[in-house]
Amino acid sequence: MIPRRLFAAILILSLGAVALFAQVEYRYSYLPKKVYLHQVFPVTVLAVNARKDRPPTFRFDPRSPVKPLLPQPVKVINGNDIFYTFYFKARKPGGFALPDLWIRDESHTAHLPGTLIPVAVLHAPPEDRFCGVIASDFKIRNSQVSTFDAKNNLVYLNVEAHEANLEDMQIPGVVEGGVEKLRRHGALATAEYYFVIPANVEEILFSYYNSIKQQFVLLRVSTAYEQKTVAAQVDLNPKESGFARLKKYTFIALSLFFLLMFFSSRDFFYLILLFITLAVLVTFYLPLKKVCVEEGAPLYILPIPGSTVGMHIEERTKVPLLHRYKNYDKIEYKHGITGWIKDEDLCKD
Repeated sequence: MIPRRLFAAILILSLGAVALFAQVEYRYSYLPKKVYLHQVFPVTVLAVNARKDRPPTFRFDPRSPVKPLLPQPVKVINGNDIFYTFYFKARKPGGFALPDLWIRDESHTAHLPGTLIPVAVLHAPPEDRFCGVIASDFKIRNSQVSTFDAKNNLVYLNVEAHEANLEDMQIPGVVEGGVEKLRRHGALATAEYYFVIPANVEEILFSYYNSIKQQFVLLRVSTAYEQKTVAAQVDLNPKESGFARLKKYTFIALSLFFLLMFFSSRDFFYLILLFITLAVLVTFYLPLKKVCVEEGAPLYILPIPGSTVGMHIEERTKVPLLHRYKNYDKIEYKHGITGWIKDEDLCKD
């Protein structure tokens, strides 16, 4: 007969071994009951009594076209439980087919069956000026306003939002707009949004849909050139500014002043200063560098991906180069017609 103390020790060791090698339970802790078209939403898997030092591997059904926006989930530890959150986007109306998920750890492989999540279309009244973004929050970190041409200004917004489809952002009523530098880190999304607006418009209103409050939230942006805040000195559409003209007039005045001082004093020091100011003044009037553009090259309104093509170059030609921005070149195609071409559309020889 086994002694009581030995039996108790064996029982404790057995229970400890069972607890040590017990299978981790996996289940969905959050699945949305309904999402909107284009919405970015979370799906969370709960691992009960999980080991923190040996994370499992996740594998969604490879036959499904639906993939998470980021390959690795966001992990949150709460005691002995771990929450793994994936982010998806509803790209089609009707329903979102969440694919089957297999989770493998050191002891077993768990299977979470897929499910169908209803997808509704979000309808916004025209007066709300909905920009197309659905998010749990939305912030404009900073902005910049610069001149685009004689009639329009270019506005740059640096935005951030959580659980947001920033790639679909389009403010109603602007002449041209586009998103670039979109980045995602877990729920956080950041991007830069450019748009062109008439120069006489000093403020623009637009809204996004707050998925937590379930309501449209109005945002206000100043588009007055005088009230800009410089986020990054990016002159996307340079033209001769008042400051540039002031520099020219200043050097002309200095040249005349040094010339008068030379004639009145016959001091060659003023003559040297005159030559220096004239040399600087000449640089303001040097002809612009020219580049060769291939026939048929698209002329874009803005130097961003997805920008509208204003026209195409009719024939291979050399044109003045006004400015460079990343892999775009601003040119004056014809008198009064300016736009951006990609570096790849420059002549190869």
